[in-house]
Amino acid sequence: MNPLARSLEELLPDRLSRTYWCFVLIRIALVVSTVCAAFLIPFFGYVMALIGSLFSILVVVLSVVIAVFGVIFGILGTYSSVLNIVKSY
Repeated sequence: MNPLARSLEELLPDRLSRTYWCFVLIRIALVVSTVCAAFLIPFFGYVMALIGSLFSILVVVLSVVIAVFGVIFGILGTYSSVLNIVKSY
């Protein structure tokens, strides 16, 4: 919740966002809204577990995709450099 709270604090004017009470009130509002969502949404724990597992899978997939693109572009860059070296001789 800390990144969300900090993002909300950044939206406020500087003079207001630097006060201790603003810090406390934003975090209390976030906790209260989470508790209300937990009471109002049946099986909230399962929903949160599903969201967490989907995001953890997404991190793995993105890491693999970035690694694959890195290898592909590394090979293409090496091939292009070798072609330029061959053409210059």
